[in-house]
Amino acid sequence: MRPAPQAPRQIPAPTPLTWLYVPGDRPEVVAKALGCGADVVVIDLEDAVAPDRKDHALRATAELLGDPLPVPVHVRVNALDGPLAEHEIRTLAALPGLAGLRLPKVQGPADVHRAAGWATTPAEPVPEHVPYAAEGPVPPAGHARADHLTPDHLAPVRTPPGGTATLAPAAPAALPATPALYALLESALGIEHAFAIATAHPALRGIALGEADLCGELGVRDDTGLAWPRGRAVVAARAAGLAPPPQSVHPDVHDLDGLARSCARGRAQGFLGRAAIHPRQLPVIEAAYLPSAEEVAAAQEIVRAASAEGGALALPDGRFVDAAVVAGARRVLDLAGRRR
Repeated sequence: MRPAPQAPRQIPAPTPLTWLYVPGDRPEVVAKALGCGADVVVIDLEDAVAPDRKDHALRATAELLGDPLPVPVHVRVNALDGPLAEHEIRTLAALPGLAGLRLPKVQGPADVHRAAGWATTPAEPVPEHVPYAAEGPVPPAGHARADHLTPDHLAPVRTPPGGTATLAPAAPAALPATPALYALLESALGIEHAFAIATAHPALRGIALGEADLCGELGVRDDTGLAWPRGRAVVAARAAGLAPPPQSVHPDVHDLDGLARSCARGRAQGFLGRAAIHPRQLPVIEAAYLPSAEEVAAAQEIVRAASAEGGALALPDGRFVDAAVVAGARRVLDLAGRRR
């Protein structure tokens, strides 16, 4: 029996168009990235960091995220089935500068739930049952039985009539809220489970493809072989009520013309925005995804006509306008309002 579909979630506005990846073990590069105009800066603890630099990258990232930052900062942690991700997520999840966690190589809903659990687990969980809550004389100061928890774990002593006392467990601290989670689909299994992943947890705010790993697993040699996974990701995100996914990175930072052409194709396929690996790619991505003057003028005409007439109508040039067309026109105008 299939679970009942979840109600679509509202898309936060404005939706980012540019996501700039920077290596987590180079804090000076991260600091520069914060001022380069990206909508989101993504600190990478995974592929961009050598194994012997992982600890340094995590320490530097935690230090940076200790204070609020001028732009949203996400962190891509290491693989969830590896030895590092749990410690990374638990270290970073509650820091004030963190805007989101990007989860690599998500295979199914269980991966999202595991990451969400780590993000809301205190570093040193307090047990629900305190072994030593015995009635009787309170141990003298400076003395404790072997099964006695430290006073920090106990509520104030209650002294009932008769001179004996009971040490009671303190009320558990409230768990932190789950940070925004973003799932990266980088395998055939992840693509197969795209909708289940997109609806796995309320904190899941977006999905995206990791095309380099996906191409390697599928044996894909050009964009033709990625058409179906790309369409699958777009449909799964929208069916789940999430924002359209951003495109995966364009690996050649010098090929700006190729980047522009690729972005145009991605926009036509339903993507919105793109990840980047160099600041020079940001204006190309933004220009490709912002509507042209002609698109804005057409959208304004549609919205004006719909406001005046109401219901379905035909424009003077013969175009038919209904509620879906009007909604699309409003999205165009929302995007146009982002133009710097």
